[in-house]
Amino acid sequence: MLHSLPRPLPSNVADPYAAMLEGLLDAVWLVDGRTRCILAVNGAALRLSGLTAEQLVGQTVEALASTPEDAMFWMDAASDTRASLHSDTLMRHADGSLLWVTRRISYFAAGPQVADGYWLVAMRDQTQRRQSEDEREVLVAELQATLESTADGILVVDLLGQMRSCNRRFALLWAIPADLLQQRDDAAVQSWMRCSVLEPEAYLLRLSTIQATPLQESSDVIKLTDGRVLERVSLPQLSRGRAAGRVFSFRDLSEKLAASQRIAELSHSDMLTGLPNRRALAERVELAQAIGRRENMPFALLNVDLDRFKQINDTLGNAYGDRVLKEAAERLKACTREVDMVARLGGDEFALLIHQADMRGGEQAARRVQEAMSRPFSFDTLSFTVTCSTGIALFPADGASADALMASAERAMHWVKESGRGTFHFHQPRKDIDLLSRMRLDHAMRQALHEGQFRLHYQPQISLASGKVIGAEALIRWRDPLRGEISPGEFIPVAEESGFIVAIGEWVLQQAVEQAATWLRQGWPMPVAINVSALQFQQSQFADSVAFALRSSGLPPELLELELTESILVGDADEALQRLQALAALGVGMSIDDFGTGYSSLAYLKRFPIQRLKIDRSFIQGLPGDASDAGIVNAIIQMGRALRLQVIAEGVETQAQRDFLARAGCDEFQGFLYAPALDPRAFEERVWRPASEPLRAMPRLAGGFLA
Repeated sequence: MLHSLPRPLPSNVADPYAAMLEGLLDAVWLVDGRTRCILAVNGAALRLSGLTAEQLVGQTVEALASTPEDAMFWMDAASDTRASLHSDTLMRHADGSLLWVTRRISYFAAGPQVADGYWLVAMRDQTQRRQSEDEREVLVAELQATLESTADGILVVDLLGQMRSCNRRFALLWAIPADLLQQRDDAAVQSWMRCSVLEPEAYLLRLSTIQATPLQESSDVIKLTDGRVLERVSLPQLSRGRAAGRVFSFRDLSEKLAASQRIAELSHSDMLTGLPNRRALAERVELAQAIGRRENMPFALLNVDLDRFKQINDTLGNAYGDRVLKEAAERLKACTREVDMVARLGGDEFALLIHQADMRGGEQAARRVQEAMSRPFSFDTLSFTVTCSTGIALFPADGASADALMASAERAMHWVKESGRGTFHFHQPRKDIDLLSRMRLDHAMRQALHEGQFRLHYQPQISLASGKVIGAEALIRWRDPLRGEISPGEFIPVAEESGFIVAIGEWVLQQAVEQAATWLRQGWPMPVAINVSALQFQQSQFADSVAFALRSSGLPPELLELELTESILVGDADEALQRLQALAALGVGMSIDDFGTGYSSLAYLKRFPIQRLKIDRSFIQGLPGDASDAGIVNAIIQMGRALRLQVIAEGVETQAQRDFLARAGCDEFQGFLYAPALDPRAFEERVWRPASEPLRAMPRLAGGFLA
C-alpha cells in the first residue's frame, strides 16, 4: 500500500501517481520540491530501509543522506534547474548495516519554479551482488571518483573535525602539498589552512561556531593571503537523522569577482577611448556639487562637440573616425589637471569637469580646448583640421543637479553650433526661457492642427498691366483660444525647426486646393498659390501628395501654383531638378518665393521649370526713394525678362510703389494697396465686386495680419 503524510497530496500528484508508486518493484520515495520532505513511500522502500512509514514520511532527504554525494546533490537541487542523478551508492539500513543500491533521482515539474515540482527517488538493492571485499574497494574508489567529478573543493570531516576524505580540487584551492594529504596529518593540514587565511582569528572563530552546532548549515567567504577569495558552504552529514560529520564545499570566487569588477569598470567607461562615460561623469558631477555646496567652491562643466565629424566618417571611413576620437580624447586630457575629468558622452561629444573654476577658469579651459583641437590631425598621408564647439556651464548658477548642469552645458554648445561653430559660449539662463517657450508653442501648434484652429486667408494678386486679379496666395492664420491671434512669423520658424512644418504644409495644400475647387464649381476660376517649405519639398512623397490633392478635389493643375524657397536650390541640385520635373509633369505652376534673399544660382534657375519670381517685400519698402532697393528691384525684373519668367512683387502698400514697379516692367503685385489676406468670403466680396468699383487701398486690419 502507499504510505503518505496525514495531509493529502496535491490532486495533481496523488491521483495519477499513488497507484503507480505502489505498483513499482523498486523502493520509491516521493519528495516535495519546496521542503525536500518525503511525501510518500511504497512498501518496497519500507522493506529496503527497515524503517516504518512514520519514520520515513515527513523526514527531509538531507537527514537521510548517507554519503557526501547525497548531501551535495540535495544542496544543489535547491537552486539547480531540474538536476537528476543516476548512480550506484550506499544507504544505511535501520540496523546500522550499509546496503549497496542502484539509485535514480528524477524531477518532474508542477509549476514554473523548481520548488513547485517533485522529486522521485527510486532504489534497487544490489547488496547481495556486491558483498566481496573487492567490491567494497570499488565502492571506495567510486565514492572518491564522485568527489573528484565536482568542480568544487570537497572536504569531509567527522564530528571531531578529523578528515575522512577530500578531493584534489580541495588541495589545489588551498595549495596544500601532496605529502600532507598522503600522510593524513590532520594537524598539519589544519595548520596549513590557518596560515593561508588572511584573517586567521576570524576564520578560526567561524570554524569553531560551525563545529559547535553539528546540524547547522552555513555559507561564508574566506580571503586568502595570495589575494584569492573562496566561498565556503558547510552542510551536516547525517545518519538516521543524527549528525555523523560535516561536508565542506569550497569554490574560488576570484574570477567571478574580477569579472564583476570588469563589468563595473565597463559600465563607467567608454570602450573606444577608455575615458569615463556619461554615467561616471554624472556621479563625479554630483560629488563635485556636494563638495561645492559644503565648501562654497564653484566648478565648470564643458560640453565639447567635434564640428562636422560625420564628414570624416562618410569620407574617410569609421576607422579614421575612431582614430580622430582617440586623438581628440588624448588632446582633451592634456588640457586638464589630474584632479579634473574628461569623459566621452557618446559619438563625437565629450565633457570636461574643471574643479575650482569660476567664469574666468571656465573660459581659460575652453581656450585650451580650442587651441588643442586647432592643431592638424595627421594620419598616414592625410592631414586635416577638426574644430570643435564648446558650451560652458558653471556651478551653482547653471544647475542644481548633475542632469541640469549637463543639460545647460549641452544647450550652450548647441548655441555655438547654430551660430557658426568653432568657438565657445557660456550658458545663458535666458535661453532656457526661450527654449521652454518654443516647446510650449510647438505643443500648442500640434494641438491647434488637431483641434481645427488653423484657417487660410487669401491675398489677391494683381496684374500691373490690366489691374485685374489674376490669382491668390493662400496664407495660414492661427487664433489660439487663450493667446489670441498668433503671427505666422512666430510659429512658422518653430514648426520648421521641429519638423512639424511638413504636417502644416500638407494641411495647407489640401485646404487651398479644396477652396480653389469650390470657387471653380461656383464659376470663379482662381489660381491659388501656396508656400512650400524646403523640408516639405524634400519629402520623397511630396509630388504624390500634390497629385492626390488635385485628383481628390478635381482641381485642374494649372490653377495651383507652388511657391518654393531658394534654399531648395542649395542642396542636391539633381534631386531637386527631378522633383521639380515630376511636379511640372503634373501641370502645376511653380515660382521662387522671396527672391533675392537666398542663394539662387542663375544656372539652376535656367534649368529648373520655374514660371515666376517673387520679389521679397524687404526690397519694396524703400521704393521709390531708396536707390539701393530701386537698383535691386530693377535688376531682378531684368533678370526675369532675360530668363523669360513672370515677376511679381509682394508687400506693395503705396501707389508710388505700384507706379515704380509698372515703369520698371514688373508683371504683377500683391499687398495692402489692393487688399490684405482675406478669409474666403471677404475675398469673394472684394474680388468679385461690381466692375465699376475703383481700385483703392484697403486699411490694415486689426490684429497685425501678415501678407
